[in-house]
Amino acid sequence: MSSAKRPLSPHLLIYKHQATSSFSILHRICGVAMTFGTILFAYWFTSAAYGPEAFETAQSIMGSWFGLLVLFGFTFSFFFHLATGIRYICWDMVLGFDMEVATRNAAVITLFALSMTALTWYVGCSRMGDL
Repeated sequence: MSSAKRPLSPHLLIYKHQATSSFSILHRICGVAMTFGTILFAYWFTSAAYGPEAFETAQSIMGSWFGLLVLFGFTFSFFFHLATGIRYICWDMVLGFDMEVATRNAAVITLFALSMTALTWYVGCSRMGDL
């Protein structure tokens, strides 16, 4: 039997790119990012229990430009993962499977994650003087 007559198994190159597949991949990436971010938060919080020197070191790391960038990414990951998780719950209830609705939801999810991240950082930074 010739191998040319056998059907090919489905693979990524034969499928048309869809927003739902990108959001599925980003949902998983954000979940992993939040795992590492939670470990970083645990380090930050527990450093206070080890004394002022340990907390000062952790605070200098988290307050650096790189630490703030990581915290910003953690915040975006949280809101993006939350919104896509709600969409998956809706899909479990057989709601929103239409491709037009799913594509529109992708825009809503992106807008939600970006706006909530910006709002969280705006409120957080404006409250820094109140401490």
